[in-house]
Amino acid sequence: MGVDLGQARTGVALSDELRMLAHPLETIEGSSAEKVARRLRQIVAEKEVDCVVVGLPRQMNGVLGPAAENAQRFVEKLRSLVSCEVVTWDERLSTVAAERALRDAGKKTRETRNIRDQVAAQIILQSYLDRLNA
Repeated sequence: MGVDLGQARTGVALSDELRMLAHPLETIEGSSAEKVARRLRQIVAEKEVDCVVVGLPRQMNGVLGPAAENAQRFVEKLRSLVSCEVVTWDERLSTVAAERALRDAGKKTRETRNIRDQVAAQIILQSYLDRLNA
């Protein structure tokens, strides 16, 4: 499962059983880390997830800024709630890539707000899967 942790919304994506392709799943509205963690715990149980990949928003120079530190705190919280592995993955420019992909698909920015975070999570997860399968 891929997670694009955001300030207002969190995107979630899942892979197929063969761990080849990532697919958008849902957007969790709100910024409460507790609410997001509880919903992710439900998804892990419902979908029998064995690994959660949380995007780590490094700055362009690779440094961990405040957003990345927040993501790391969230990962620690999530690890205490789920029985599967929880890892971080560099997510630099994933939201930009999601916006570009949606725009290239003919979607207007206003129409993509609810799915942009899911697509960003899909991009994070697909990058992780590609590395696993390389």
